Amino acid sequence: MVGFRGVCISSALRTEAEIGDWGWKWRVGLWLLRLVAMGRVKHQEPEEAPETEATTPERSYHELVANVNAIARPLASRKLTRKLYKCIKKGACDRGGGEPFPGGLWWAPVSSFAASWGEVFLKALAFYFVASKFKQIRRGVKEVQKFINKGEKGITVLAGDTLPIDVYCHIPIMCEDRSLPYVYIPSKTDLGAAAGSKRPTCVIMIKAHEDYQAAYNECLEEVEALPLPL
Repeated sequence: MVGFRGVCISSALRTEAEIGDWGWKWRVGLWLLRLVAMGRVKHQEPEEAPETEATTPERSYHELVANVNAIARPLASRKLTRKLYKCIKKGACDRGGGEPFPGGLWWAPVSSFAASWGEVFLKALAFYFVASKFKQIRRGVKEVQKFINKGEKGITVLAGDTLPIDVYCHIPIMCEDRSLPYVYIPSKTDLGAAAGSKRPTCVIMIKAHEDYQAAYNECLEEVEALPLPL
């Protein structure tokens, strides 16, 4: 299934054949966008897991719990952990919908944009990364911290086997100060996989969305019922 970014890239590439004589500035913008797309693909290639990992047996919930750090409280049960993973998987899907670019801006003449090719490229780059606004999860310490400070609401899920704890020990404090629900799960590898990444992830914030509102509300109710650490 092609994501929203993939649609953006393919739309940009096929547009080059349709712009005709609209000008070299527009063509340069598309060429630079192609470089950005190629760079992103190359950046993702090292994330591929080694072949040896495919034969590694999956560890049970109790084996994973044995490796959690000292601050991993409240810790989700096995059943709640599965529910959270399902909710994260749904939230990680692109939900842009509709046309690749609002208002058909890609099909407008170059004269309607700025005269500078640099601004054309900036517009193309902005459209390329606009898909991040349609995702219903925030991943990583910096991103979660940033959007907590901006006042976003959601369930914060932290990986209990993250070491050193200094990496993310401030996140639960930020959640408590803003009355945001948070919970730990046993594995950062499984948390990253639930978000569609082959890299481990130590923290994710799930935001509510109408496509999975019932599942989100169920997770939210169970997370809020967990006792907070003293």
